[in-house]
Amino acid sequence: MAASRYRRFLRLCEEWPVEETKQQRDLGSFLRQKVAQAFREGENTPIPDPEACDQMYESLVRIHTNFYKNKYPRLKETTFTGVTVEDCRTILATDILKQMEDRKKGTWKRLREKFSAKKPEEDLK
Repeated sequence: MAASRYRRFLRLCEEWPVEETKQQRDLGSFLRQKVAQAFREGENTPIPDPEACDQMYESLVRIHTNFYKNKYPRLKETTFTGVTVEDCRTILATDILKQMEDRKKGTWKRLREKFSAKKPEEDLK
């Protein structure tokens, strides 16, 4: 049975899209890492709790297939702020978040980082 569970998780990982805009924060990449950790021995991996494994798989399938989005359709495709899904994706992209983080820094700190030979982490030590 471990072999069939392993194959099902592999199939799910293949179908799950990877978002290139969310480097190191992507659910698809995280899922692939967790499956690789859980099934270190591949099809021969012993599964201590098969019921929990099956529940996890079913939950991930519901997320992947937008089960609840389809079950409970929304009246509008925007949030209460009026932001669309595409706007949210753009805002949450790693490059944009990094730019926003840079803007949060004060002018003095930005100038010091720009002209300093040391890295900012070394100043804290």
